[in-house]
Amino acid sequence: MFRGIDEVDWASLRHADGSAEDVPRLLRGLASADPAERETALDRMYGAVHHRGDVYDSTLACVPFLLALAVREEVCDRAGVIELLVSIGGARGEGGGGGGGGDLAARARAALSAGGDVFARLAGDADAGVRRAAPAALVRFLDRPARVLALLRERIAVERDDRVRLALAEGLGLFARRHPPGGDAHAAEAVDLLAALSGPPYEPGLRLAALGQLAQCAPELLPADLVPTVVGLLRDRSGQRSRGRPAQDGPGVDTLAGRLRRLRPSDEEGSRLLRTLHTALGGRVADRVALLCGQLTSPDPLDRCNAVWMSAGLFREWRTGVAEPVALIGAQLGAEEVRLHDAAVAVLVELFELALPAADHLHALVIRRPELRIRHGERRAPTLGGPLKALARAGDPRATPVLAEVLAGPVVPHDLGLVTPHLGPAATPLTPALRRRLARVPPDSPDTHERAVPLLSALTALGDAESLPSVLRLLRGMPDGLRLRDAVTGAAVRALGAFGGAAREAIPDLRGLLETDCAVAAADALWSVTGEAEAVVPVLLRNLTDPGSGRYRPAAAADVLGRLGPAARTALPGLRRMTGSGEASERAAAACAVWRITGEPEREQVLPVLRAAWVEHPRTRTAIAGCVAALGSRGAPLHDLLRAELMSPRRHRAGSGCYDSHGIHEDEVLLRVCRGALGREGGG
Repeated sequence: MFRGIDEVDWASLRHADGSAEDVPRLLRGLASADPAERETALDRMYGAVHHRGDVYDSTLACVPFLLALAVREEVCDRAGVIELLVSIGGARGEGGGGGGGGDLAARARAALSAGGDVFARLAGDADAGVRRAAPAALVRFLDRPARVLALLRERIAVERDDRVRLALAEGLGLFARRHPPGGDAHAAEAVDLLAALSGPPYEPGLRLAALGQLAQCAPELLPADLVPTVVGLLRDRSGQRSRGRPAQDGPGVDTLAGRLRRLRPSDEEGSRLLRTLHTALGGRVADRVALLCGQLTSPDPLDRCNAVWMSAGLFREWRTGVAEPVALIGAQLGAEEVRLHDAAVAVLVELFELALPAADHLHALVIRRPELRIRHGERRAPTLGGPLKALARAGDPRATPVLAEVLAGPVVPHDLGLVTPHLGPAATPLTPALRRRLARVPPDSPDTHERAVPLLSALTALGDAESLPSVLRLLRGMPDGLRLRDAVTGAAVRALGAFGGAAREAIPDLRGLLETDCAVAAADALWSVTGEAEAVVPVLLRNLTDPGSGRYRPAAAADVLGRLGPAARTALPGLRRMTGSGEASERAAAACAVWRITGEPEREQVLPVLRAAWVEHPRTRTAIAGCVAALGSRGAPLHDLLRAELMSPRRHRAGSGCYDSHGIHEDEVLLRVCRGALGREGGG
């Protein structure tokens, strides 16, 4: 099993944490009789040797030993080893291990293909877990399509373990996608087999798995009544599962792999079946919404829990069909199952204003269960509880009296001030309490930032000029070296800018900040308070062009110059230069500023920059749409972009590959800005 392991010069090989000298110990740990040692070794393999899916030279060196482990019956948890091999074989090799990551990944795939016969043997292994992991490896690494298809067909005919049968159906779908049916008779046969498995007399779970695979490789073969068929199969499957539901796993070993396993849905199999189908349906949003609603009304709480998590993926990508499933998610807040309740709260918190159809349920929950209003972390500062945060973010005015009760209590969550702006004018009754809380924040405490910034954000949104003394007390009283001092200063300065002429007492303080790291915010506030462009344009121009001014300052300076309009004409040469260099956000900000200052789109420079940024860098769209809105009728040359945005069913950053808990809200803000700009001019 480990023959030759000591002949490898592991010290010369690398993984994510440096030298690969520890790899022989990890490989031997995978064969240990101790479950904790095995899981710890697997955890380390993913954490270092195959870190974030990368292939290093040490990863490649492990492949022969992992293949040897996979076939030894005395080795426990061989399924985990096979899954690791599948992951290694599917890597793109970006990590490199000293360079040549793509080449290393290709060599790893070649090594696995050379050992493909191993997975053919494992497809009929006595261990059901091994048989469940084998089909994915068999299809990927055995380069003999006829034999692969024959093995899958044979195993489906004789397999009695339901979970293995699902894996075999997934293997058939993968086979069909790797060998397109139009040019491969074997793939066509695989599709026919999936079509047969999707109907009677097969059990509901297998039929669901087959439908999900058909949706990916042969959607034309899906039944016309797909949604009612799937909902019916889902409920039949739930009825079967409830009669023989397995016991929950114990706490297990505290490793990354163990924690990830415990975070999986309690019905992971059902989650995977429905996730496959939802992913394959893609833009068929009406079908997906109908399917979600069918899941959310299931008698089985596990089906409903899976649906809640499925809905999150739909809402993050698509803009339509939200209200009905959101209302049904709200109905889950009364569920006794903790996992279902927590899932519903987590999704609703992310929806902001789109959570309004669930507002009645959220309000009932925060009234019925006051203990959920504040979340006390073991190590972190207290925060607002999810139900109250979701209600406030939705803009429901019923959150205001509840937040007032929280403000009056002994413990005030540090993020309370961050949700109040979403209430708009309904938050006005909170102003005196917020002001009093700010007055009690010590300017020299280690937690001044956590306590002050949310309160300053709320009072800024409310435009509460009466809080000026407390803002100035903070601004003037923070000592040098205070943790996150600049962040507190920036928040205080933005508040002064929101107070406008009522903050004239702060003019000397703002002037004193024009040579600091907070210069742009101070210049912006000083302009709001005094309206004196000559005092701030030189400061903004310096931050616009100084390469040492910081990553975000040039774009921020350009934004302020644009708002100054014609008063900032002296900055035009610098802004025009900026449209041709720097990051996309800087180029777009400069182009917007030029347009707002001159009143002309400058078709040779401004419009091409903005159009390119809109298409290539979706994060810039809200700022560009805001510029178009501010220009009124003069923004007409870009109205076509705004109209196209409003017609698009997908969220503007869908498919970016990164999860952002504020992504849905930011997309809704973009849509609101676009509607406002076009509505004001009758442009759409």
